[in-house]
Amino acid sequence: MTESKDLPTRKPLTRYSRGMILLFLTLLLVGLDQATKLYAVEHLMGQAPQSFFYDLFRIEFAKNEGAFLSLLANMPGEVRFWILTVVNGLVLIGIAVSLLLPRRMAFYSFLPLALVVAGGLGNLIDRIRFNYVIDFLNLGIGGLRTGIFNVADMAITAGFFLMIPLLMQKDPAKAPAPSPVDPLSPACPQRPAT
Repeated sequence: MTESKDLPTRKPLTRYSRGMILLFLTLLLVGLDQATKLYAVEHLMGQAPQSFFYDLFRIEFAKNEGAFLSLLANMPGEVRFWILTVVNGLVLIGIAVSLLLPRRMAFYSFLPLALVVAGGLGNLIDRIRFNYVIDFLNLGIGGLRTGIFNVADMAITAGFFLMIPLLMQKDPAKAPAPSPVDPLSPACPQRPAT
């Protein structure tokens, strides 16, 4: 993604700074994600769901064999492996490479995709290890609830929400071309002197 005039301009990030930020975010988020999942396996598996803050927040262990909101969970195991592990891994590698290749990139273009890569890697580790993703968090009011999710899912969701302004902005390349101006017209700023 390139810089746009619609968003505030900041000094672009170099390859080195992007690499360091991506490494830091990945280590931080994957470490936190895997630590909380380890806690969930050791302390929440087989336990009844726990409710907090008048049932606004629940903790309950779940194995998600599918993708987001258990999509593809009913597919045969081999199909799920190829789509959710192999293809997903290749997509994450592609996004990471695209984040590091350009000479310069704006932070607001870089951060959302970096969060998606770090979160995606956290869930990919689960798929490689267990053939499912460990989920344990749930939010909601009454019957209106989120699906069960984890720290990696929060990073991915934050990345997608941060992408919305980038997707909503006008593309300067698609702006209508200015109408041609007669060089002899008084309105033309480059009118030859007479």
